[in-house]
Amino acid sequence: MPSSTLKDKEYVLKTARDLGVKFIRLWFTDILGALKNVAITIEELEEALEEGVGFDGSAVDGFTRADESDMIAMPDPNTFAILPWRPKENAVARMICDIVKPGGQPFEGDPRFILKKNLKEAAALGYTFYVGPELEHFYFKSAEDPTPLDSGGYFDLTPLDLATDLRRETILAMEELGVGVQFSHHEAAPSQHEIDFRYADALTVADNLMTYRLVVKEIALKHGVYATFMPKPLQGQNGSGMHVNISLFQGEKNLFFDRSDKRGLSDTGKRFLSGILRHVREFTVVTNQWVNSYKRLIPGYEAPVYVTWAMTNRSDLVRIPQTKPGKESDFRLELRSPDPACNPYLAFSVILAAGLDGLKSKEPLTLQPAAETNVARFTDEERRKLGIQSLPRDLGEAIAAAEGSKLLRKALGEHIFTSFLQNKRIEWERYRAAVTDFERKIYLPLL
Repeated sequence: MPSSTLKDKEYVLKTARDLGVKFIRLWFTDILGALKNVAITIEELEEALEEGVGFDGSAVDGFTRADESDMIAMPDPNTFAILPWRPKENAVARMICDIVKPGGQPFEGDPRFILKKNLKEAAALGYTFYVGPELEHFYFKSAEDPTPLDSGGYFDLTPLDLATDLRRETILAMEELGVGVQFSHHEAAPSQHEIDFRYADALTVADNLMTYRLVVKEIALKHGVYATFMPKPLQGQNGSGMHVNISLFQGEKNLFFDRSDKRGLSDTGKRFLSGILRHVREFTVVTNQWVNSYKRLIPGYEAPVYVTWAMTNRSDLVRIPQTKPGKESDFRLELRSPDPACNPYLAFSVILAAGLDGLKSKEPLTLQPAAETNVARFTDEERRKLGIQSLPRDLGEAIAAAEGSKLLRKALGEHIFTSFLQNKRIEWERYRAAVTDFERKIYLPLL
């Protein structure tokens, strides 16, 4: 995104006054992907655009220690938008912020800064990183009552009901916020829905994704129901994924496409893919960061389990969607393991870092063969002979895979790498100590 200029600030000030904005919410994201905000009035807007707004960083998960807590939220004028679900009178706007230290230096614990840093590295190599995520979510009667609102399936055209209207209203709200939506449809599980974003640069999409998750929940709340991006809320049903479509461009050229290759995949694309396959076990703790994330990554529910790639097989970690003739710009890789509850700034950072590591490798290009069949049907011995690894089976295994990763430490920076893994260790230990309903149901009558 372009850097802030005086013209940007003047535009925001004029637009806010012309539209009768009274309140402005300044948003930023903590290391776990939770959206935070501080609200100011229109009278404070000009000063906030010039100097930012101070806050106590020690109160934000994973940000700072108490003895270095002063932080400043600097609004990015390019993200100014009116929140369409708030009243038009005394309207409410939002801007997404970068977090800086009192001296003006970028804060190394700000996920948005981390993504900018990784995108800057790609730009220095001549690359622009584009992504197009496909986010799934569920609607339930409430957080306490996970009863689906419909019983539809994949691409079903269900009779007009609340879920259909929720999806429609969400798309309209996103368009009012300037976020392009490409597709929407019912997903495979009851009351599960998907909305796909238009392709854009990774920073814009990460900002849009944070906005989208809030919009979905706000629209649901308005109608008295609950929306969740929990990866696996219903046992025995598909979980919610966030398939990430990826490409690298140089100017207008899609560097992943090569007409002379039988699959259309260039050497650049193959090397980027090899980097993802090599490092995916290390970065899964970021793209699938919750204990519940690993209840989705099991065989039988359309989520990837093994480190494989293919053209059309939808059970693989990475697939290459077919594109129409003459649509070379649409050629892409689709990474299918991430889930919609991740921190998108960090997720896009580690995916890019893994791919770039594949590009920068001095080793001869070696890419494992594409999987032509569902490798979940193979025996463990057959997969071992083929050199097929599995994704981490739980959060504990994902943490162990990440702890020694030089790539992850560099991509996230020392501050976030340390704080993020520390938080995940605490979550894992709390989970291991918890006694579940499953255990009580099985063992109390038996033991």
